Amino acid sequence: MVQFPKIIQGGMGVGVSNWRLAQAVSKLGQLGVVSGTALDSLFVRRLADGDQGGYMRRGLDAFPFPEMARRIWQEYFTPGGKPSGTPYPNIPMHQRNSAPKLIELCMVSNFVEVFLAKEGHKNPVGINFLEKVQMPHLASIYGAMLAGVGYVLMGAGIPLHIPGVLDAFAAHHVAEYKLQVTGALPGQETQMVLDPAEFAEGPLPILHRPRFLAIVSSNTLATTMLRRASGRVDGLVIETPTAGGHNAPPRGKLQLNFAGEPVYGERDRVNIAELRALGVPFWLAGGYGNPEKLREALEQGAAGIQVGTAFAFSRESGMRADLKSRLIRQAIAGTGEVFTDPVASPTGFPFKVAQLEGTSSAFNIYQERKRVCDLGYLREAYAPAEGKIAYRCSAEPVENYLAKGGKIEDTVGRKCLCNSLMANIGHQQTRKDGYVEPALVTVGDDLNTVAQFLAPGRDSYSAVDVVESLLSLSVDFEEQQVERELAVSA
Repeated sequence: MVQFPKIIQGGMGVGVSNWRLAQAVSKLGQLGVVSGTALDSLFVRRLADGDQGGYMRRGLDAFPFPEMARRIWQEYFTPGGKPSGTPYPNIPMHQRNSAPKLIELCMVSNFVEVFLAKEGHKNPVGINFLEKVQMPHLASIYGAMLAGVGYVLMGAGIPLHIPGVLDAFAAHHVAEYKLQVTGALPGQETQMVLDPAEFAEGPLPILHRPRFLAIVSSNTLATTMLRRASGRVDGLVIETPTAGGHNAPPRGKLQLNFAGEPVYGERDRVNIAELRALGVPFWLAGGYGNPEKLREALEQGAAGIQVGTAFAFSRESGMRADLKSRLIRQAIAGTGEVFTDPVASPTGFPFKVAQLEGTSSAFNIYQERKRVCDLGYLREAYAPAEGKIAYRCSAEPVENYLAKGGKIEDTVGRKCLCNSLMANIGHQQTRKDGYVEPALVTVGDDLNTVAQFLAPGRDSYSAVDVVESLLSLSVDFEEQQVERELAVSA
């Protein structure tokens, strides 16, 4: 019988759910998850900072294609780190047909993150991707599978094609993924393709297919994933609108409350009984970061819960220490505020933003920023002419976006999440004119509840504290379950 974790640690942001956090959670027998978003850019910035601690080099030394690893090390490693106040090197932005050099970097960076998270224990580790960030999918997944990733989780869209990709790579076959292209004509070629044999140095290593968990927000999407996915869906994470990061838009016409946030109604509620009837394991997410909610989820038939915000503020997470401590102080005072911004994300999905002075949540801070798109993970692929594919982002300079056929109304309020999320973890870009990219912290609506994990007189806590607290009531529940099963069998 498969033993599923009761707790899935959320795959948050860019580098918040880093290998240290995932390792700490998986060592405890729960599912630690690394964020797979923008790992190639993050990897390059770690190398540019001199690879403090030598962790990236250790991961590179374990990579099964040594010549590829050597090329990347030689190109991006800066001994002693780049001079303070100088820009990080930027890598090319992903396209439908990215250059082999970028594909290699993507493979290696995902491998290293999973490899490090797996060190020191034998428990599974997961990786989380955003369906909206499609262009790096194939290389990222293959790199994670080379490291033996145990679970792949994906939300922020409907990831119907990912199970088939996992099946293909596990069999050493060519994998394909259809890129969503706005305005594509019927029959237009939009497939992305990756053949592992083109990158291997010798025989391909044996790969195991990871379990796939789709992150969805409704019963309808849950049913759609199970019926239409290109391969086996091993479970579902049901994420409510209170969760951090990107939220699914409300069903029906968008309405805003008095504060300007999306209004979610009855159509957005999840029917747990219908989920149970689907016959696959499911985890509940969004406001479940306390022991009572875990017990409640188990009693409703869930395999467990997914928790992000509580782990985001643990000592092991990649969030900058100053941001972490300021928001923890707010949580202790009960004054933390989170705004569900309907327009901040270039994806068009609502995006949770912690209200914090000095970050992009402050209107004046972001107004001072000159629009630039140089990371490009949230760019939209579109068809400007027959047979062509180009790329645009509603957070890039407005005149550039309009020249690419974008609508002016789609630029209003948009923010560069790519650069902001890098700033959240201490890898903020410094521009040539000295401007430093500001942070923009995303957390769940239950920000103020993280104070429950602090021991008296302490101002920080560990991932161990979170796991032990969350499990504190579930042991009794398990004992009662065993007693009930024994009574029935008798």
